Amino acid sequence: MSHTPHELAEEFPQHVDLIHRLKTEDAHFARLADQYHDINRAIHRAETLLEPVSGDHEIELRRNRLALKDEIARMLNAASA
Repeated sequence: MSHTPHELAEEFPQHVDLIHRLKTEDAHFARLADQYHDINRAIHRAETLLEPVSGDHEIELRRNRLALKDEIARMLNAASA
């Protein structure tokens, strides 16, 4: 299996343990992490042409991933404070 860039552990290496803990203790965080993972994989499949999508759809996926990443970052920062 090829490496999929932008995984949460890669994006937030300083919070790997916290990500794992929040995924098991916080249902909302777990849902966000799952959504991020699904969208990130869809983007990777589109980028590698395994599942080509329109340019507009890829842009929308990237916007959604960024919004999820921002919300996840806020939750990680709050939990680590």
